[in-house]
Amino acid sequence: MTQPTAARSSVRVLIIEDHELFAESLELALSLEGYDVRRLTVSDGDVSAAQLLATVARQRPRIVLLDLDLGRFGDGVRLINPMARGGANVVVVTASVDRARWGECIRNGARKAMAKTRPLNEILSTVRRISQGLPVMGPEEREELLRLWHTQRQEQQELRSRLESLTVREREVLGHLMEGHQVRDIARLSVVSEATVRTQVKSILAKLQVSSQLAAVGLAHHVDWQAPRP
Repeated sequence: MTQPTAARSSVRVLIIEDHELFAESLELALSLEGYDVRRLTVSDGDVSAAQLLATVARQRPRIVLLDLDLGRFGDGVRLINPMARGGANVVVVTASVDRARWGECIRNGARKAMAKTRPLNEILSTVRRISQGLPVMGPEEREELLRLWHTQRQEQQELRSRLESLTVREREVLGHLMEGHQVRDIARLSVVSEATVRTQVKSILAKLQVSSQLAAVGLAHHVDWQAPRP
């Protein structure tokens, strides 16, 4: 059943998106359908999550279309749970194709996650269904996304536990490797022999269960590991 335009005008849709052209396209399409559309610009990297959430609360949207990669602001996932608890129906519209990340969004309370590459009509249909109180995600899709998120989370916990097994000195060496330093550079910076550094690197590779320095650095980046500050 088609929702009357008068009813749609009472449905406020908030767009949180840092790509101007995409945001304008959504705003125009939803406005033509009769929704009360607002757009929140997050191009300023100095705005905090608390400030952004306070702005959202003042807008009192029924539906929020949220991007995940918000430029200098960072990851939009952290906004989902507080917005959902505040009563908003959060729909993630993202360029990310990482379905485990979509699962994290669902875990945090999003009603649906979808790719920006989907037809515009599909996004509009999702907004229509939510405004009519209809489901927008089947149980099978929901369970699959949550399973993918859970599996990825377990894998990352395992990788972090390997990193935690490194000694203080090995963590320092790994930090140097992440900065692109060679063994001879690390030896000079640490005032030790190259043989000592090579032994430390060998231990790092063994503990991380990887076969190369490049793989060790990739593993650390994969879980956003931060080297200890000197």
